[in-house]
Amino acid sequence: MTQDPTQQRTVPANVPGSRVLANRYELGSEIGRGGMGIVWLAEDRMIGRRVAIKELHLPAGVPDDERKILEERVLREARTAGRLNDPGVVTVYDVLQESGSTYIVMELIQAPTLTAIVRERGALPQDAVARLAEQLLSALEAAHAAGVVHRDVKPSNIMVLPNGRVKLTDFGIAQSTDDPRLTTSGILVGSPTYMAPERIKGAEADAGSDLWALAAVLFYAVEGYSPFERSSTAATMHAIVNEVPYLTRCQGPLASVIMGLLNSTPQARLSADQVRGLLAQATRTPPGGLTATTVASAPPMPTSWLPYPASPARPGRSPLRTVSVVVAAVVAAAGLFLGGFFVHDAVQPEPESDRPANMDTAITYGKGGTLPELTWNGYPEGQCFNGRLTKGQRITASAQVECAEPHDLQFFHTETQLRAPEEYEEFPSPEYPDPAELTAYTERLCTLVFESNWLAGDKGEVRYRAVIPTADGWDDDRSVTCVLYRADGEQLTESYIASSE
Repeated sequence: MTQDPTQQRTVPANVPGSRVLANRYELGSEIGRGGMGIVWLAEDRMIGRRVAIKELHLPAGVPDDERKILEERVLREARTAGRLNDPGVVTVYDVLQESGSTYIVMELIQAPTLTAIVRERGALPQDAVARLAEQLLSALEAAHAAGVVHRDVKPSNIMVLPNGRVKLTDFGIAQSTDDPRLTTSGILVGSPTYMAPERIKGAEADAGSDLWALAAVLFYAVEGYSPFERSSTAATMHAIVNEVPYLTRCQGPLASVIMGLLNSTPQARLSADQVRGLLAQATRTPPGGLTATTVASAPPMPTSWLPYPASPARPGRSPLRTVSVVVAAVVAAAGLFLGGFFVHDAVQPEPESDRPANMDTAITYGKGGTLPELTWNGYPEGQCFNGRLTKGQRITASAQVECAEPHDLQFFHTETQLRAPEEYEEFPSPEYPDPAELTAYTERLCTLVFESNWLAGDKGEVRYRAVIPTADGWDDDRSVTCVLYRADGEQLTESYIASSE
């Protein structure tokens, strides 16, 4: 458990009247309190080690049957944390039951919480946040491998030690996946601000919901505020389910991780392996990651590189309409574009020999392109059309059909690049990027989406390709898109977008 190092107190040794547990642990001052109990600073007399001891302390009036469940939950916390072996998880040393009370003896963490750091210093540098993310991901992977879901990943449960290590604490409401008896029907356990949308809708917590919460924590660290916190619990929960936040202080792989995990569709989120790969890219920076000195001395994140000014607005602002809930998950895995940022040295053109078996060569749209015109009604994601991807073919809204009807093409993924939020309408149009890099990025993006479970059906019978704008098309739209069609030239008769039901 935690203690603010500026508020350290010594534990009096052998003071008459002091509480001693199991003839070994001498309780000192109270250092924390929550809904499930009190945390004491203590000393282990046997080996002379300072520890934190959590005492179960329930309010008066709790029914006996509920009290028994909560006591069992605390014991489960000890069993849970005790079987986790990761430097990012607080170590449990002992469990005691004495005089009708339950105590958990654990590692004493003398460090501030991430909440305290951000409140005092503001948003953290993204390289520091990426290093924090790596450690938290490792801790969660260890928990999930042991069949444990944390259920309450939030900034106040993350401690930053002086040596730069972070600790994930409070498995008090963690749910062991092999212990269903302690899941109380109809009750949401966890902090609403960092609760995944599927949990609000009634689904059980799982590894995916922990990773969603991790992304919300990383957003908080790099932006300086919670992406979904509103003035009331109801408003917060509504924002989680219905809004898409946008990043202003973050780009590249870390931004890809955050938005890829904040996807409201669990099946379309990044996997832990994809996150780890992106974080490996994000932390390829000079030494000196997240340490107490780095955090304490870090100035506010510079905004000179931003494509538009950092918005002064905080919770309650409108989500970025151009961010697709679907896009976020798989585009993130590429670590190349996100929220309109293009990493020019991140990709090289895909060698022809490495091209996936189902992918055809990319084509262009716009003046001078393969398709002189490419337009549609509504948002293009999942739209179906009649027409062929041949030189001079114009694909317009007039060719758009319902996907249940016979059709030639389905645009299964579209992303708009370098578009500023609506409040920055005067933002100048960015220059057309290197076509080879744009093509390589889009082809990898299309492959990631195509191979993900975002698409359903027999993928062996279809082919796909990337469609990128020409320089003129870039000035008009700046969208890259992915399209699929039958390999045998026959028409499609259904949508390949997986149902969310």
